[in-house]
Amino acid sequence: MSAREGSVREFDQAKEQAFSYAATGTVRAEYFWVTSGIKNEYFQIPAEEPKEYRTVADVPQYGADKLAKFKYARGGGSVNGQRLFDLETVSEDELTRRFKQAHDALWGGGELNPSEAFDELDKLIFCKIWDERKPRKKGQPYDFQIFREEPGRGKKRKSKEAVEQKINQELHKRIIALYEEGRKKDPEVFRDSIRLTPEKLRTVVGYLESIHLGDTDLDSKGRAFETFMDSFFRGDFGQYFTPRPIVKFIVDTLPVNHESLVLDTSCGSGGFLLHALDKVRRQADEWFPDHAADPKEAQEHYRHWHDFAEKNLFGIEINEQIARTAKMNMIIHDDGHTNVISTDGLLPVNDLVAQDEDGKKRVTLKGIRSRTENPGFAYNRFDFIITNPPFGSSVKRSEQAYMKQYSYALKGKDWLNPKSRESERANQSTEILFTEQCHNFLTDGGCLAIVIPDGVLTNSSLQYVRDGIEELYRIVAVVSLPQTAFQATGAGVKSSVLFVKKYTAPVTERIRQQKTTLQDSILAENDYAEQLRRIDQAKKKHLKEQRDFDNPEGLSGKALTASEALKEWKKEVAAEYKERVDALKESLNEQYLERKRQTLDDYPVFMAIAENIGYDATGKPTGKNELDMIGRELARFIEAVEGGRV
Repeated sequence: MSAREGSVREFDQAKEQAFSYAATGTVRAEYFWVTSGIKNEYFQIPAEEPKEYRTVADVPQYGADKLAKFKYARGGGSVNGQRLFDLETVSEDELTRRFKQAHDALWGGGELNPSEAFDELDKLIFCKIWDERKPRKKGQPYDFQIFREEPGRGKKRKSKEAVEQKINQELHKRIIALYEEGRKKDPEVFRDSIRLTPEKLRTVVGYLESIHLGDTDLDSKGRAFETFMDSFFRGDFGQYFTPRPIVKFIVDTLPVNHESLVLDTSCGSGGFLLHALDKVRRQADEWFPDHAADPKEAQEHYRHWHDFAEKNLFGIEINEQIARTAKMNMIIHDDGHTNVISTDGLLPVNDLVAQDEDGKKRVTLKGIRSRTENPGFAYNRFDFIITNPPFGSSVKRSEQAYMKQYSYALKGKDWLNPKSRESERANQSTEILFTEQCHNFLTDGGCLAIVIPDGVLTNSSLQYVRDGIEELYRIVAVVSLPQTAFQATGAGVKSSVLFVKKYTAPVTERIRQQKTTLQDSILAENDYAEQLRRIDQAKKKHLKEQRDFDNPEGLSGKALTASEALKEWKKEVAAEYKERVDALKESLNEQYLERKRQTLDDYPVFMAIAENIGYDATGKPTGKNELDMIGRELARFIEAVEGGRV
């Protein structure tokens, strides 16, 4: 009987209806089959117990002596005349439906929230892939499937409920064994255990047991998982999802190849890493066009992209659940998950160490490497960093010891305020700290492409951030995104993509020295300290003489000092002289900016405004994407920058 694609409850209703048809009438059936198109279950109506039905692996084929305990085996084959089947590949749309149905089955009953259900489904997909990769001989059954259970005979005959419970328990045991086996080899993928009941686990296995994820076309299964993941992330986890057109634009623009070391310091669901992997895989197709027919070339093709995935792709994600999802996304795309870690991307790479009074050293904060035991995360190492850091949150000095490692966590001395001193900031925005952390990770000449809020580029209060960026990086490009770019994922901040190239330490020091020398020169040429002294003397004289003060009541002495009129007049006088100081500062700052443009190295910067980026505020495709054209032009510009031609 066919059951339309729907809920678990609807499928169970279809089973009962099919049983009623099969067990009544002049001709009664011994077996019946219920399908939703993506899920199949088979049942037997025992002659000795015609009022119940029991699970079997398949309906028997003609000539079979005995039902097999399982249906799916490597390479197919037969048992006692009963045909066995190998796993099948499915289309992208069908795979998407299976993922969605399995997820809905997990949270539909209310036992798990959508986030927990997504997490558990990730674990089972991991088990499914691990089971497919296990070596087994032809005819050996896959573990990720529902086995039938013999009810026994006579007095030892088990009830239907006992048989179903045994089926569920045995399946649960096999899946847990798969999970633990895979987790031992790769403990970073999933740290906690499967939390599903045997009944829930069986439901999910029913949707996935017949398909071969490994043999399903790479693009199809990748898009299927991303489509399913996309619908999930547009809910509570929208901040972990960067829209595909933006990801594609950034990665396609950069000259990433199979030798590049690539990092995303806030990788979320892994979109940037995946597109970098896909780019290198496409390059492998070009380098080895006969890989499908030539075994030797196929091996070289595989090494070309797989070595890149395994050794050159790195990601950091603070949310452990999302980090696991990123890993699963990479596994679905045939690997690249090894160096995706779950930790705070703003932590220092190495431990922070302090020295006690007795001279002994102690670790005050564990760094990324000791927390993850992954030596691949090192400063001054990566060729490309592509990232979309979290916006709108801040790190407090009182809560994070690593704040003192960042120059952006300090208020520098104001060159136009002689009394100012360097001081600590109480907090700093995450996106600002990430611009500095990315600089730490990049090798000299390495490229950073980062999505940042426009305020970093325009707010006057953040001039110190822009000053730091021009000292640390050669600014390559700024591409403005529309206000709606991130609205579909729950964020409405106007943003741009900033492309920069890391300077060497001597170049950064030279720029800083040029700026300091220029500031000192302007202060001396304008006799700035003397001008400030004269303004201050004039203010004091003005206040002492009470010039222009209107005292209609003729107050004097303590009464005058305490009067609101005098206090208000003093504020007005102070404001008047402050305006003079501010005007002087503005004049000197304008001189500085003009002469800085003349002094520092002059180079072109690519700038573009994208108003249409392929989707609207709701995420619906529009069919018009200006990023495609901008990306092609920017790629040529970056190539010229890399070649030293601009």
